[in-house]
Amino acid sequence: MVRVVVVRGDGAASFSAGADISEFETSRTGDAARHYNELNHRAFAALQAVSKPTLAMVHGHCLGGGLAIAACCDLRIADDRSTFAIPAARLGIGYDPRWVKPLLAILPAPRVKEILFTARRIAAHEALAMGLVNAVYPSADLERQVRALAGAMSENAPLTLKAAKRAVDALSQDPAGADLAPLDRLVADCFASADYAEGQRAFLEKRKPVFKGN
Repeated sequence: MVRVVVVRGDGAASFSAGADISEFETSRTGDAARHYNELNHRAFAALQAVSKPTLAMVHGHCLGGGLAIAACCDLRIADDRSTFAIPAARLGIGYDPRWVKPLLAILPAPRVKEILFTARRIAAHEALAMGLVNAVYPSADLERQVRALAGAMSENAPLTLKAAKRAVDALSQDPAGADLAPLDRLVADCFASADYAEGQRAFLEKRKPVFKGN
């Protein structure tokens, strides 16, 4: 059973360097631009819809759409050489509001405006200070730390994690108007599960619980 999803770049150079600017004349105009945007919308929506905890392992550059991908994950763990930016303002690009929404889920509006208005590169430790990432580790230690975190999360009750993720997402997006009924059902599923009984037994028996997600 998949318990945690880790998103990472291919290789060690970058999490994602963003779109290829040399292709903009053909990919970011007319029908091609609409197709490009729809493709990105679907990718971001699919990542946000994952019911399991998602963790972005950020190494090197995390730019443009790459930063949007990282923002769509629940947690972001970076190496100390990583840099973050959305350079749209330096390219005259109108940044799609659908791609701003994930940033607003993790940062206050003034910080998001700073990222978009300045288009500057943000170093790893500054990203940590502003809350863009959850932790920063030396590059050589990044994968070990991410695996350790994912392993610790995967030992916990899957239904509890699912309920917590949906509650945080819904209440952070609309604190006053969130529909609590589906969130209540997820909580009820936890109490009706075999994992709830297993958690109690393990506590009383002073052992580590073995959760199965049911």
